[in-house]
Amino acid sequence: MSWFKAIGCCALIHFPLALNAADGDPKPATEFTKRANLAAAQTLPFDDTRDFADARRGFIAGLPDGGVVKNAAGQVVWDPRGYDYIQPDAAAPDTIHPSLWRQAQLLTINGLFAVTDRIYQVRGYDISCITFIEGERGITVLDPLVSAETAKASLDLYLAHRPPKPIVAVIYSHSHVDHFGGVRGIVDPADVAAGKVQVVAPAGFAEEAVSENVLAGNVMSRRASYMFGPLLPKNPRGQATAGLGLTTSSGEVTVINPTVLIKETGEKLTLDGLTYEFQMAPGSEAPAEMHFLIRELKALCPAENATHTLHNLYTLRGAKTRDAKAWAGYLTELLELFGDEAEVLFAPHHWPVWGQDRIREHVTKMRDTYQYLHDQSLRLANRGYTMVEVAEMLRLPPELEANWASRGYYGSVNHNAKAVYNFYLGWFDGNPATLHELPPAVASKRYVEFMGGADSVVEKARRTFDGGDYRWTAQVLNHVVLAQPDHQPARGLLADTLEQLGYQSENAVWRNFYLTGAQELRQGVQKSAPGNTRSPDMVSAMSLDVFFDYLAIRLNGPKANGKRFVINFDFPDVGEKFVVRLENSVLTHSSGKREPQANASVTFPRAVLNQVILGKTTLPGEIAAGRIRIEGDAKAVQQMFALLDSFDFWFNIVTPNPGQ
Repeated sequence: MSWFKAIGCCALIHFPLALNAADGDPKPATEFTKRANLAAAQTLPFDDTRDFADARRGFIAGLPDGGVVKNAAGQVVWDPRGYDYIQPDAAAPDTIHPSLWRQAQLLTINGLFAVTDRIYQVRGYDISCITFIEGERGITVLDPLVSAETAKASLDLYLAHRPPKPIVAVIYSHSHVDHFGGVRGIVDPADVAAGKVQVVAPAGFAEEAVSENVLAGNVMSRRASYMFGPLLPKNPRGQATAGLGLTTSSGEVTVINPTVLIKETGEKLTLDGLTYEFQMAPGSEAPAEMHFLIRELKALCPAENATHTLHNLYTLRGAKTRDAKAWAGYLTELLELFGDEAEVLFAPHHWPVWGQDRIREHVTKMRDTYQYLHDQSLRLANRGYTMVEVAEMLRLPPELEANWASRGYYGSVNHNAKAVYNFYLGWFDGNPATLHELPPAVASKRYVEFMGGADSVVEKARRTFDGGDYRWTAQVLNHVVLAQPDHQPARGLLADTLEQLGYQSENAVWRNFYLTGAQELRQGVQKSAPGNTRSPDMVSAMSLDVFFDYLAIRLNGPKANGKRFVINFDFPDVGEKFVVRLENSVLTHSSGKREPQANASVTFPRAVLNQVILGKTTLPGEIAAGRIRIEGDAKAVQQMFALLDSFDFWFNIVTPNPGQ
């Protein structure tokens, strides 16, 4: 990649959206899978139907036009009709775990709902739901979804059934994109600048909203294409929701910076005549997160820390591990602060809970779920069990296993137990034999050779597959595929195996991983246009410090060996200066500095950099137009960008990448 294109490749992609489902060759459930799913159904309290009553309570109107939302160009950015196969009174197909089927049925209950007096929610227009809170003269909006288009469609539905009032405030409960991305669909930034609309968020929001997925954005996004299953068809042998919601919209991601930051637990803020009392919860489900009580309405919002699924202490797309102890502690504090006052609990995912006793039961059991995972994972670790052994041994106690909200539709007991172990102890299990293992593709060649060759392994694996031992079959066949990626019998049998594991999975995310892996083995990597959060708002919100950090991780260290230079960057429109240094194959930067002896100095507006990142223009074009000025050695600047790697989004996951 040429140096002048390299600057525009910053990975502000959260994950592929609205990809076309490729034609697959999915197989039916085996008798072992049918029996496993039937057995699972016998262990769960399906006679507890309170969630269905709660999910339907307060229904006012359904989504118009089948819920389809289009952008200004007429492109579909949200279409829930693919989930029409999930019928409310139908029995679970034998290819979907009955508990996941139940969750999917709940998630397809959509429309405009009255939560309580003056609080309304629209559910089913995105992976999250949007809440409208009626104050004295206007509306406060909580968490305006992923996309501007779906947020506007939600507002239109609300206004079609409620008296028209202006939006006077927006609250972001935390720093994930599905809780702020649609804000410009409902609010004009000029009204925020004029003080007509307040934007309230937890301290640290602006930094975390952009930075979390930038430095490792490419690999996170690729893995998210497995996690959320956008490549899968929506049918009983394909994607069966994401557990936390149906899936994500694919419209324009926007952001408006907060005008009010909440910094301390106990802080109060009056918005449109209503008193909001906040509780800080940083480092729980998001790096910047907060809960609040609306005192006059006795309405409690626990953000994403007490929804109707076991959440992730570690998300399978990849992210920093979350603190289970802190998470549980925040829920204890929530009960102490607000448990005796709240009469309704509403969150930006799923359906509300009504009544003090029900609220206390719900939050207590969620608190105890995270606390149990934390304590028991460490108890087993302290007895000498490894991360994998801890995850295999750990099960929730009966009271929590029977709690629907503790079931693992999004997070899971297994990978959350591993997250706790990793949070405290890291990747090494203490056994020196695992301290310096061979890379997977290299080791797999040795394994296959030891086991008598690929054909012999596949023959034995067919017997274990026919016996229903799918976990071991997948583990063995993985070695064959890594050792000989073109071995079609191994690929086909591994695909069949992953598929059955997906059909048996209660966890929607695990299911999507298994089924997308099977698809990739059968058809190769399905390269479709990835969704992109490189919107003008997101690019503008990215600090220049983060931008230069990102350039540093793209530096190809071996290629940079022996090279040295110093380059000044000056962005006069925002009053920021940086010195970038290359030495010892490391690219470092200092802000607010200028090096008189630099090899070159580059001056141009931050606004121009934004346009380059967005692909609206190029560096050569801006140089020719005189908007970028280079003083000194222009070749040093060219060399810097020539040393940056570009990241291929569609790298292999279930087969080795080239060069392994």
